Amino acid sequence: MSNKIDFLAVLALVISSQIGSGIFMLPISLAPYGAYSLISWVISGFGAISLALVFALLCAKFPETGGPHIYVKHAFGSTAAFFVGWTYWISSWVSSTAVTVASIGYLAPLFQNDMQNIRLLLEITLILAIMLINLRGVTTAGHVELLLTVVKIIALLAIPTAALFFFDRNNFIVSEEISNLTTSQALARSTLLTLWCFIGLESATAPAGSVNNPARTIPRAIVLGTICVAVVYFINSLAIMGLINGNDLANSRAPYVDAVKTMFSGNWHLIVSVVAFIVSVSNLNAWFLADGQVTLGLAKDKLMPQFLAKRNKHDAPFCGIILSTLGVLVLLVLTSNKNFAEQVTSIIDVSVVSFLFIYLACSLAFLKVIIQEKNYCKFLIGSVAVLFCCWIIYETPISTLLMSSLFPLSGTLIYLLWYRKSTFLKV
Repeated sequence: MSNKIDFLAVLALVISSQIGSGIFMLPISLAPYGAYSLISWVISGFGAISLALVFALLCAKFPETGGPHIYVKHAFGSTAAFFVGWTYWISSWVSSTAVTVASIGYLAPLFQNDMQNIRLLLEITLILAIMLINLRGVTTAGHVELLLTVVKIIALLAIPTAALFFFDRNNFIVSEEISNLTTSQALARSTLLTLWCFIGLESATAPAGSVNNPARTIPRAIVLGTICVAVVYFINSLAIMGLINGNDLANSRAPYVDAVKTMFSGNWHLIVSVVAFIVSVSNLNAWFLADGQVTLGLAKDKLMPQFLAKRNKHDAPFCGIILSTLGVLVLLVLTSNKNFAEQVTSIIDVSVVSFLFIYLACSLAFLKVIIQEKNYCKFLIGSVAVLFCCWIIYETPISTLLMSSLFPLSGTLIYLLWYRKSTFLKV
């Protein structure tokens, strides 16, 4: 039996890495922007596709296991690659913790919203289940991902399609606060919100060594998958915001539940809980699959301790997966305290900014790699991606940028005590 995954599994990984629990809450944040939000989807979608093309072209040139750090290594050397790889890995831990909490949270209506005593137990059980799936190898994890993705795409197209029959353009209301902004300011703010939904578009590059014909398969999957994600998000926002009045939507706690209650009577809204759980679990599995391959790639490139390169009989990076699981479990225990969980929420927001720096580093690496080719089309794609990342970073508050610097800084100790020492010994 082949230990490699095909195009459909990689496509599912691309889609699921980007579509997570945020799709159910984003309409609340976008509601005050009214019609501006629809334009922002087009802008962020265009930016995300430019980034997808950058990663697609980089992966075609360097089809190696590990993802972003591979491209930075070829362009800027091993030290820069270490910090990019470390930042990506640690940021993924925090993202996985957030997705786990959200996944179990969506099941609350099935427990009559009385699950506080067993919430942590359910979160730990879910993480361990995802760990066991990934320990069965990338093929098993890829097949599970494909199944979950098919289910969630059907659901995420069925609900908004039904909502379009109740569409009312008068529900798009620009709040007083937003109306006082210039058009440019309003679009910039709403685009910042929509861009977060495309974080993860690069995840399919991580398992390149476990993909059939990666130089062809992964680039196609990244570009097509990102386009599909943009379409799904746009349709969902259009339908939900057209169904529920903007003022009501801004004050909603569960917009999709409210949407189903508006369209149908009875307990049909409980289906939303199950759908949201499936969407979140598929997102979590995608991140775990990528995490294992990132640690494997870092270890193979001797940027991390060699024990992380060990594989089990299913060819899964056993130690890397276990270590990532332990990291997420620790964060889950710490965030089981409600007050601390609220503090960690801000850290999760900061982790998203750290991904932007990774995208910027990879886009700059792309420009350096292809500049000698004198291919003006590729140069334009890379330039658009760089400018897009710079614009988003420019619009981000200084405090958030400073907080995001903690992710690469957290790897300084390992760099000084292990990586630099091991490099010195080899010399």
